Amino acid sequence: MIIKAIDPNNKVTELERLMSVSTGKTRTKIEQELKSVRSGVRGEEESAYLIDFDLKDSKNTAVIHDLRLEINGRVAQIDHLLIHRTLNVFVLETKNFHAGFKITEDGEFLRWNGFKKNYEGMPSPISQNERHISVLKDAFSQIEMPKRMGMKLTPVFHSYILVASSARVDRPKKFDTSQIVKADMWSKTLDKNLQSEGVVGTFGNLARFVGPETLKDIASRIVALHVPASFDYASKFGVTELPKTQDHSPESSPKKEAPGSDTEDLKCRWCGSHDDLNIQYGKYGYYFKCNGCDGNTPIKIDCGQEGHKERIRKEKNKFFRECADCNTSTLFFVNRE
Repeated sequence: MIIKAIDPNNKVTELERLMSVSTGKTRTKIEQELKSVRSGVRGEEESAYLIDFDLKDSKNTAVIHDLRLEINGRVAQIDHLLIHRTLNVFVLETKNFHAGFKITEDGEFLRWNGFKKNYEGMPSPISQNERHISVLKDAFSQIEMPKRMGMKLTPVFHSYILVASSARVDRPKKFDTSQIVKADMWSKTLDKNLQSEGVVGTFGNLARFVGPETLKDIASRIVALHVPASFDYASKFGVTELPKTQDHSPESSPKKEAPGSDTEDLKCRWCGSHDDLNIQYGKYGYYFKCNGCDGNTPIKIDCGQEGHKERIRKEKNKFFRECADCNTSTLFFVNRE
């Protein structure tokens, strides 16, 4: 079951926009960043497609893509998270290498630099994922979990690094690289784990077995902690002039009224309540949850300019409407504490 899809990625659009007004070394730096971002997006999308292909109809595994957590001052950006009914949690970090990489006997990761024609060091994705799991454990400690014999159930975490199916991986003989898996082989790797005696066959794992609805509830509670990333590439690269956007004045371009643009018009589509709404995050993005009737109401926003795509950004209990094309950010809604 798919609980959360990949968030819309506005980084590429923003970087392309900054490139159009930059020159010299600044433009080169932005171009390098854009290449890296595009590569990462392709890798995540490829892995997400393969994961969803096998698990979208599963009642035994909940799938969460693109999860960002801010817990106790620490941040984790988790590419893919799978939660099985045995509460075995698989944390997947995606790496998309153009020309492949190799791992030394000491566990050092080296990627091939096609421009310099040599290998260069890179941060260990295994260590990176271990840090993600540390934050994820804190997240699970904050949500309500089922109990057995009065004891709160706790998940077991597994770390894997997914690499592009076409990437070359030079593996050492002694250092264990079983955590490094080609994206197109992940399904078999998951099945092997779940069928092994160490995952499903032990008494401890059977005791943690939960039903599909409980699994969905646990995954939804984790997704509710998701905090979308914000970025300011203009400041990062020192770009002060942005491309001129279209004139939004009523005389030049009448702006159609965006559904929900006035918070006084927001109401539950089921009971009509204005006062019991809070914004939550689900499988299809942000939506209004009515505390009165427990109904859900989709959030539809539109800046009014053709071809533009507004998004919702969360900052604690505040929600902002943002349009990268218009370079605007306005307060949209405030959740009750």
